[in-house]
Amino acid sequence: MSKTLTRADLTEAVYRSVGLSRNESSDLVEAVIEEICSCLESNEEVKLSSFGTFSVQSKTERVGRNPKTGVEAVITPRRVLSFKPSHILKNRVDASQ
Repeated sequence: MSKTLTRADLTEAVYRSVGLSRNESSDLVEAVIEEICSCLESNEEVKLSSFGTFSVQSKTERVGRNPKTGVEAVITPRRVLSFKPSHILKNRVDASQ
């Protein structure tokens, strides 16, 4: 069964690796996440070296179809978050199989 990585796990990893207190580690993790969110809200790309790129894509209004009933419905315009992993991350994931 797969494990979900949580903010607490990230805080603990920073605590063990960097040597900050648990409160400082938690503040650091929260500050990084908040900065990423703020940039994405402002339509900026977030590139994390050797990890990947987060970006916001704008989707236009379109007509969709309920696959069960076949009834057409209008899908409203929206912004969606997308992630493109780096080649380094892709290779690491592929090698771990």
